[in-house]
Amino acid sequence: MRKKVTIVGAGNTGATMAQMLSARGYADVVLIDIVEGLPQGKALDIAEANPWIRSSSALLGTNDWADTADSELVIVTSGVARKPGMTREDLLNVNSSIVQSVVSNAAEQSPDATLVIFANPMDAMCHVALEASGFDRKRVIGQGGMLDTGRYRTFISMETGASVKDVSAWVLGGHTEATMVPIVSNATVGGVALTQLIAQDRVDAVVGRTMRGGAEIVELLKTGSAFVAPAAGTIEMAEAILLDEQRILPAAAMLQGEYGIIDGYVGVPLRLGTGGIQEIYEIPLADNELAGLQAAGAAVKELVLEIPSN
Repeated sequence: MRKKVTIVGAGNTGATMAQMLSARGYADVVLIDIVEGLPQGKALDIAEANPWIRSSSALLGTNDWADTADSELVIVTSGVARKPGMTREDLLNVNSSIVQSVVSNAAEQSPDATLVIFANPMDAMCHVALEASGFDRKRVIGQGGMLDTGRYRTFISMETGASVKDVSAWVLGGHTEATMVPIVSNATVGGVALTQLIAQDRVDAVVGRTMRGGAEIVELLKTGSAFVAPAAGTIEMAEAILLDEQRILPAAAMLQGEYGIIDGYVGVPLRLGTGGIQEIYEIPLADNELAGLQAAGAAVKELVLEIPSN
């Protein structure tokens, strides 16, 4: 029997995740949204592609949480984007309320599920999800580091001219321009240190472009934001969990002393398998990189204090 995955939110990102996961063929997908007809239409469109991509995955679009019961994995993409005139506090208020509601429903229907949180601001929304679900910290994971790491590796490939397949590099810390930490000290291409391949000013340029990766796409699109790369990174996490792959991936976890951070969601190397986080790794970092991680932990805890009590 295929595993069951619920994706909350049928917008561009959620629907792309459903498409990517369905194409892999090992999981049935429930796409849920509050807008009537939207998840049903997106799921039907994806299902009608399956005969040509040779996938037998079942897809269901729904507005009813009962249809999500007994999911092994729930991916939360729901929330609103920041609009003109909307303050950070406004965004926090709206999205924390949405995440609290959907996670409570998800946990009621699938009490043994693992949660992957994509909703923004992601780091703070992980705190909301952890509290709303009542789950152990190992089963509530934030996605941000996967997307930022994908961008970092892409830009390193572009800069060096080497295949992206040979790039090993991580972005840890937070999922904002101010708090993410592209790790230079262990970045390599085919085992060769990045700093040996390109000059320091080019390393700095790659790091800077990574930190503005989301903004660059928004500026180019003008009326939207990235959704393909975010979906791909999330589905890699999903696969590691669903297939018990024991992969070590950069994603956000609630830290309890690791890297000197207590009670804060921060992106770090995680080993993912059945049930979520199998282990949190503390790797050697340069002093400025460790300081960046600790600053990200302090920043998310400050942000969480601004979330109104529900």
